[in-house]
Amino acid sequence: MRLKDKTAIVTGAGSGFGAGIARRFAAEGARVIVADINGDAARAVAAEIGGLGVACNVADRAAVEAMRDQAGVVDILVNNAGVTHLPMATEEVSEDDFDRIFAVNMKAIYLTTQAFVPGFKARKSGVILNMASTAGVSPRPRLSWYNASKGWVITATKALAVELAPAGIRVNALNPVAGETPLLKSFMGEDTPEIRAKFLSTIPLGRFSTAEDMGNAALFLCSDEASMITGVAMEVDGGRCI
Repeated sequence: MRLKDKTAIVTGAGSGFGAGIARRFAAEGARVIVADINGDAARAVAAEIGGLGVACNVADRAAVEAMRDQAGVVDILVNNAGVTHLPMATEEVSEDDFDRIFAVNMKAIYLTTQAFVPGFKARKSGVILNMASTAGVSPRPRLSWYNASKGWVITATKALAVELAPAGIRVNALNPVAGETPLLKSFMGEDTPEIRAKFLSTIPLGRFSTAEDMGNAALFLCSDEASMITGVAMEVDGGRCI
């Protein structure tokens, strides 16, 4: 029960890594607010774990502030929501795709930080965990703007960690490798045995990451066991970035 008496918000938690983190946190005693742009998916996961499901577009300030007000006192904020564009030459990526990546992968973290940090400062404690990616460390070709957004997440994490440490707030990130989530097909362009084999050949441990992997890593970084860890972008990647 490492998160007993803690309240956590996990965005993009209606499926994939976010759902895995929400389940792990609940199993360790946390009250979890499951947030997702798909309200039905959020409520389904919340019902499973005894949490609160909230429909929220994390790229919209009013929606983020409404989520904050509904949640009450929050101890842990996990910025997991993310999107990508299909693999393609950088000059072919549409402006709409770029704007969507900017809004969900970057602006959302700006909005949630502004919404929740004042409460963390008032209580002199709080944990923020951002979902970055190995793409921000070792970019794959034809995903340039997604790669760039995740590099931004890593830099923002470190910058926030330095700024907020005197207030007792820790800020870390996770760098997962591609995993069995709804985004996997988008990363690969198409899901075929040949393309899967090509992706897996770049991961020394020879498998994709799972929601359980992310839940375990997130649990550690958000628990008091990691009380001396801030500004870290921890790779959970089976050796991909070695």
